[in-house]
Amino acid sequence: MNFDFTETQLMIKETARKFAEDELAPSAIERDEKEEFPYEAVKKLGELGFMGMMVPEQYGGAGLDTISYVLAMEEISRADASCGVIMSVNNSLVCYGLNEWCNEEQKKKFLIPLATGKKLGAFALSEPEAGSDASNQKTTADRSGNEYILNGTKNFITNGSTADFILVIATTDKTKGSHGISAFIVEKGIPGFSVAKKEKKLGIRSSDTVSLAFDNCRIPSENRIGEEGFGFKFAMKTLDGGRIGIAAQALGIAQASLDASIQYSKQRKAFGKYIAEFQAIQFKIADMATRIEAARLLTLQSAYLKDIGKPYGYASAMAKLYASKVAVDAALEAIQIHGGYGYVREYNVERYLRDAKITEIYEGTSEVQRIVISRALLKD
Repeated sequence: MNFDFTETQLMIKETARKFAEDELAPSAIERDEKEEFPYEAVKKLGELGFMGMMVPEQYGGAGLDTISYVLAMEEISRADASCGVIMSVNNSLVCYGLNEWCNEEQKKKFLIPLATGKKLGAFALSEPEAGSDASNQKTTADRSGNEYILNGTKNFITNGSTADFILVIATTDKTKGSHGISAFIVEKGIPGFSVAKKEKKLGIRSSDTVSLAFDNCRIPSENRIGEEGFGFKFAMKTLDGGRIGIAAQALGIAQASLDASIQYSKQRKAFGKYIAEFQAIQFKIADMATRIEAARLLTLQSAYLKDIGKPYGYASAMAKLYASKVAVDAALEAIQIHGGYGYVREYNVERYLRDAKITEIYEGTSEVQRIVISRALLKD
């Protein structure tokens, strides 16, 4: 096995780190408090090629591998997990799905502007009664000539109010269960489509998370992705890759927690010496670092399997399950190491905990990941 990164991968990592430290970190606390979407930062991410990293160059992307994407996602999320999830959705859920399953005309119309960062995408699967049970789609798309009439509600949609294009999963034939679900590209501003509610969240507060409403929203049939009935498979396949992005996001949060803990322990004195000299603190830091490295290897393994064309759903579920837990645990330990200062916003670590928790929930809860892993192990 070769654990060395290529020159290109190292360059991507360094570019992402510099951007994160120079452009994101200084304003992360303020944007979190104001729940302010990072429009300028997202624009610059697009200019750097980070919004369509794995899309071929002919469609406006950077033509990079998934490992490069993981490295960049970790660095961006280490400074600001809100920017991390915006980047992850556009890359993993939207651009990936369009690149893999859209036709040439759809790629030219939708994928190119998304991959170049000129437009932003969202992925609308979740509903009030369809979270972990994604097959229970109440949103409907009824065929009417050369159009589909879309009705229903989606909730917890990242980038929902800022996206130009939304991939919407809806039922086209109720009698066929999950085989009667289809996928559509909905363009912002189309009559009948509206943003219903912006959520007030615990964490990742400078990314927008909203409910979307569709009221007799007419979608041209050429905006359907694949054949009718392909939507559920499309969503599940797309989420397999999306979990790699969220694992990388969790890694970034965990690494930020460790970095802050090391720095603080070398500055804070108690009983006449730096707390880094106490074995209790040393063991906490050692355990954090070990778990983070294990999560990183799981995440890179899933990215590698995806890059070489081997099945990776099982590996990406493991990576997301473990990395998200490591992020929460690392943030908790960081607060403990900081003591009372860890509980106030000035020191960042309380934000790391608030941001970390969602990685155990979105793009498949930890319980769902365990189902995916156990099914892979127990199948005949």
